[in-house]
Amino acid sequence: MTQGGSVQSDKAQVRRACLAARDASDPLARAAASVRLFARLRHLRGLVIAGYLPIGSEASSVATMAALSRDNTLCVPVVTAKGAALRFREWWPGCALETGAFGVSVPVEGGWRVPDLLIVPVVGFDASCARMGYGGGFYDRTLAGLPAATAIGLAVEAQRADRIPLEPTDVHLHHVVTNARVHSRGDVG
Repeated sequence: MTQGGSVQSDKAQVRRACLAARDASDPLARAAASVRLFARLRHLRGLVIAGYLPIGSEASSVATMAALSRDNTLCVPVVTAKGAALRFREWWPGCALETGAFGVSVPVEGGWRVPDLLIVPVVGFDASCARMGYGGGFYDRTLAGLPAATAIGLAVEAQRADRIPLEPTDVHLHHVVTNARVHSRGDVG
């Protein structure tokens, strides 16, 4: 972090480093993180679960979503307006998709859902499960409005930072699943 720098400039520096680490990570590490995520969630039944359709080098939750869709209702985030919380549209394997905001695929049809559990993409994270995203604040606004929901990040261990610079509006995740382990809020190191 920059000495005497603003939180925004510190975030930009950490975001660049975490994105570079994610981009350089082995695809097998991203796949291993996804397998660990499924192992963590495979027992769930009867929930509304929000996953995401990955962009770029994000670890993919799609295989886990497909498996969980047998016993749960799955949905994915949709950006409806700048500065708004995300909304979640129902998703199922093979559903028709279109390109939404920021080039993210979204379902063409399906009902709107309120998730009990969210699988969240991660740019960077730290030992306290502080999450860094792309900087739009969409997940922070969304998670703040869903205090009873469980939020689980999906990442590779290379995306872990010593410390994520935080602002008052930043929301911690409950867990971050990586190729190496499951980090939980409150863990040390």
